[in-house]
Amino acid sequence: MSVRPYRDIIRRKSRQIRVGNVLVGGDAPISVQTMTNTLTSDVEGTLAQIRAAADAGCDIVRVSCPDEDSTAALGAIVKGSPVPIVADIHFHYKRAIEAAKAGAACLRINPGNIGSASRVREVVQAAKDHGCSMRIGVNAGSLERELLEKYGEPCPEAMVESALNHIRILEDNDFFEFKISCKASDVFLAVAAYNALADACDYPLHLGITEAGGLRMGTIKSSIGLGSLLWAGIGDTVRVSLSAEPVEEVKVGYDILKSLGLRRRGVTVISCPSCARQNFQVIKTVEVLEERLSHITTPMTVSVIGCVVNGPGEARETDIGLTGGGNNTHQIYIAGQPDHRLKDKDIVDHLVHLVEQKAAQLEAAKAAAEAAE
Repeated sequence: MSVRPYRDIIRRKSRQIRVGNVLVGGDAPISVQTMTNTLTSDVEGTLAQIRAAADAGCDIVRVSCPDEDSTAALGAIVKGSPVPIVADIHFHYKRAIEAAKAGAACLRINPGNIGSASRVREVVQAAKDHGCSMRIGVNAGSLERELLEKYGEPCPEAMVESALNHIRILEDNDFFEFKISCKASDVFLAVAAYNALADACDYPLHLGITEAGGLRMGTIKSSIGLGSLLWAGIGDTVRVSLSAEPVEEVKVGYDILKSLGLRRRGVTVISCPSCARQNFQVIKTVEVLEERLSHITTPMTVSVIGCVVNGPGEARETDIGLTGGGNNTHQIYIAGQPDHRLKDKDIVDHLVHLVEQKAAQLEAAKAAAEAAE
């Protein structure tokens, strides 16, 4: 229990698996994933997306492998990727075996859709032979016909039963290195299914609101669904599914985790919505500032407040603070304390300089501490 118990999140106890060099579940940090939307056979185009996602903080990237051309390209993609690769497989067991041989760190698969028991055994053996973990991917939009007939519609009970059926197949093949997703585009359905699944098993859970929509609406739906689950301690890895570029998914995923104090990366800007009291153009300043600070990976907080009503109070809680003042002269706070004043025209450049300077100090101190250990 911390000194601020209202901020404590008690994570669900789960098994831990490995996706390449990334641990998922147990006490491992909650990882952020995305998926490429290039043709997997386009090795350079796919790697460009993967590298951009990794630069944005992505821990794991999934690529679709619908055909032989895709799995043939996978070896070069795995070799050139800075993060572990998950091969997305549907129905065809040979693609799964090829992906495992090509070096995929994980296979996204539904064992019940692969075919006969012998085919499942072949896929499991390939995963064991090549050190692959798996993800069981249950989706409300592709539930088994018999479950839809039993329950009448996609519902939490049907989704959990589907997941448990797939789990049983892997367990019967003496395979336990897997995580599970239980996704729906309906936030209520997804959250209810994940809550029920969290109670029904102890495997790591991959969270997502599938087909959430475009950047704005998809971000809102994902934040509500993933945020409520994570707040309840449920979830070990997340993917925000947006009709947008993969980098945008990574940014939203990280921001959700940052908002809950579950991961920290880069600068968190705390800013007011602005009003007639503002002493500088807050909205434009924050827009430019966030773009200029996007290269900073060191965890840090910066407050940008337009007037003295809340400015000093917010600055007390941040690493660097700016509070608007009269006569185009504003107050800069360092570590919560008033430090110096600043004129309008220098705001963004000056804050960027302060953040870069502080980041360098923090990284140097971190490196020194690691060297001392």
